[in-house]
Order: sequence, then C-alpha cells, then structure tokens
Amino acid sequence: MFSQQDKAFMSEAFELAQESYNYNEVPVGAIIVNNGKIIGRGRNNVIINNDVTSHAEINAIKDASKNIQNYRLVNCQMYVTLEPCHMCAKAIVDSRLKSVIFSTLEPKTGCIISIDNFLDARHLNHRVEYEYGLMQKESTDLLKSFFEKRR
Repeated sequence: MFSQQDKAFMSEAFELAQESYNYNEVPVGAIIVNNGKIIGRGRNNVIINNDVTSHAEINAIKDASKNIQNYRLVNCQMYVTLEPCHMCAKAIVDSRLKSVIFSTLEPKTGCIISIDNFLDARHLNHRVEYEYGLMQKESTDLLKSFFEKRR
C-alpha cells in the first residue's frame, strides 16, 4: 500500500506537525513532493500569523509554488498529517496537485472522507487521487496529546 519513500515523506510532514505542537498550534504538517524531491513545506501557523488561512496545506502550497515559480503543482504529491478541510481541499484542487496522502481522519472538518467526499465531486475541473492511514497512530496520538494539554 505505502512505499518506503511514502513513509519517509510522511515522517517529514510529521516533524513539521511536531514543530506546530511546540508552538502551541494545532499539530499539522504538510510537504509537497515533485519527482522524489521535497519542494514545499508547511505547518499550521494560524495563531502565530493571526491568519485563519495559515493551515499546513496552504503554507506548503505557497512554499512549493514559490520554490518552482509556478502556481500549478502538476504531478506533485502532498503528504499531510491530518485530513484536509474544505478550504485546503479547494486549494489542493486549484493548484493541480496529483495526489494527497494524509495520516488520520478529521471527524469535525475533514472533507475528503469524514464529512464530505469533496475530491470525488464530479463538478471539479481537476481530479486529485488520495489515500489515508500512513502514520495514522502517530498523528492521532499527537493531536490527542495537544487537545488534552489545552483542556
């Protein structure tokens, strides 16, 4: 199902999630890969940036687009530690990512499987492949720890 390379890339995204945790941000990390090379990194910075759009996925897309000097990320893959929300899923579609692999479900706002099947919508002008479950336990445990600490 998941390759060793997939596992290595998700581990990179998980390290970014841990950085978010250390800054008291919801611990989510994302990376974007093109031809086996990381071209974009992002972690949640909503509080630090005072910006509700500063999700890990958006930040990774911005970083990758800047690094390759193109807003289209054709044939690129995203690895993210939590199921994307609608805002991030739309950015994933609009940036033309080829695929998304995410670690764990987000039952309240995740729109790929949990509350919606957004990426399967027929009206979208671009299809994005997706899989989930890679490093699911680690990501779930980190999120649970974060929210338990905040209570």
